Amino acid sequence: MSTVNKSPAVIKCKAAVAWGPGEPLVMEEVDVDPPKEMEIRVKVVCTSICRSDVTQWENKAQSDLFPRIFGHEASGIVESVGEEVTEFQIGDHVLTVFIGECKNCKHCVSGKSNICQKLGLERKGLMHTDQKTRFSVRGKPVYHYCAVSSFSEYTVVHSGSAVKIGTAVPMDRVCLLSCGVSAGLGAAWKVADITRGSTVVIFGLGTVGLSVAQGAKLRGASKIIGVDTNPEKHEKGIAFGITDFINPDTCSQPVQQVVSIAQLSVYSIKILLLEEITFFFSILLKVIRGLTDGGADYSFECVGDTGVVTTALQSCCDGWGLTVTLGVPKLKPEVTAHYGLLLSGRTLKGSLFGGWRPKSDLPLLVNKYMNNEFELNNLVSHDMPFASINQALDLMREQKCLRCVLHM
Repeated sequence: MSTVNKSPAVIKCKAAVAWGPGEPLVMEEVDVDPPKEMEIRVKVVCTSICRSDVTQWENKAQSDLFPRIFGHEASGIVESVGEEVTEFQIGDHVLTVFIGECKNCKHCVSGKSNICQKLGLERKGLMHTDQKTRFSVRGKPVYHYCAVSSFSEYTVVHSGSAVKIGTAVPMDRVCLLSCGVSAGLGAAWKVADITRGSTVVIFGLGTVGLSVAQGAKLRGASKIIGVDTNPEKHEKGIAFGITDFINPDTCSQPVQQVVSIAQLSVYSIKILLLEEITFFFSILLKVIRGLTDGGADYSFECVGDTGVVTTALQSCCDGWGLTVTLGVPKLKPEVTAHYGLLLSGRTLKGSLFGGWRPKSDLPLLVNKYMNNEFELNNLVSHDMPFASINQALDLMREQKCLRCVLHM
């Protein structure tokens, strides 16, 4: 098999193009340019929908970044390679990753960070290499998303933002490791480094939160509390290690009874009036503290709400309680917390992609999956054809799915 396509041409293919914030995606014929230096062009095989795709698609604050092709959790096959690319050959199976690893910058060589200075999170809708796009439709440039844009039959990514995988790895499941599942497992294993016998509380039981739960279970946590307003997440959470479940939206018992019977697995709290929100949070914290003897060793915010970050920090114990925030907020990016929470010994940490360095760490995670060391299959609630992408987005917006995998 040839290692270099010496004269790759523009490819015409189908892509789901967003023409405006929140507008239904339109299946368009797009032109995909050949890869430039240090880039590869990938035939996308499967792509899953992440909550951040939906958040940014609906984001009216970035209305100038349209038309745009979203998507970043993907698996595919290298179709052509640009100049200076030595790591990949045509036909290689790869995962796309929304942050890269150049292995040369200050952060990459430090071993302390996965935020590559050259290939970090791309926010302008352009390629890292030349700050231009590789997509166009009827002559009009189309913006990228996270320098991946996997809602297209073909895409171009920087070679530093792709990870080679074996041909035996199931592409329709391993695509989840491009973002959400890796983020959750890494938050538990790498960022928090959960210890055996510890107590954990997780706010939000989507794909990321369930992956945190799975990571905590595999680390031997003694109690894993899941907090989610969707009652259907209770049963799903049990399968991934949740030992106790709190639904903040419904109430079947006074809070005094809830706290006194902390051995039960389901607790419900009712918010009757807007003015009771502060009281509600105090009740929620009392329940968590009752379950954890004063506060959890670790808490994880997986919702994307900075108010929940504060609650997660308050739910930790004095002295060593650690809160990890993973969610991307839609509104109010500032976090507010009383300084006394930090003086008492609590720690707040952020986590992007679970702290994993894509090229250095992701192959090890893929191997763990292939060795059945953790679960991916049950995180996929829907398998759908690419043409049904708008239906899949509706399922995500309506919180009726975990991960929907689109087959190209």
